[in-house]
Amino acid sequence: MGERQLVVGAAIVRSGTILTARRLWPEAAAGRWEFPGGKVEPGESAEAALEREIREELGCDVELTGWLDGAAAIGERHELRVATARLVAGEPTPHEHDLVRWLAPDELDDVDWLEPDRPFLAELRERMMEP
Repeated sequence: MGERQLVVGAAIVRSGTILTARRLWPEAAAGRWEFPGGKVEPGESAEAALEREIREELGCDVELTGWLDGAAAIGERHELRVATARLVAGEPTPHEHDLVRWLAPDELDDVDWLEPDRPFLAELRERMMEP
C-alpha cells in the first residue's frame, strides 16, 4: 500500500468556542460533525490546503495557530491531521455542510463526531481550558 493522502481539518477557535460543521455527504457521514477542511493537493503545503479548504467550504479566512498531536486514519487511503486556527476575515457560512455550530469545551461531546475527528477532542478540550 502506498502512502496515505493527507487530509487537514481546522479547529477554528473564537471566544473560547470551537467551530464544527455538519456533513451532508457521503450518506454514511451525513448528519455527523467534523472539523472543516479537506485533502492536501500534490505540491501544496498542509497550511495552504487548510486555508484554501476553509475559504471554499466556509467563505472565510483563517490563520493557523498550531497543530494538535497525532493523526487519525480515514479508511485505507487517507490520514487526518487537525490544526488550530483563528478567524481573520469573514463569518463562517456553510457551502459544503448544512450547518455550523460553535461549541464550548464542555459541549464537545454534545454532537455526533465522525470517528477520525474524535481522537483530537481531548487535547483540544484541554488546550481550551488552559488559562
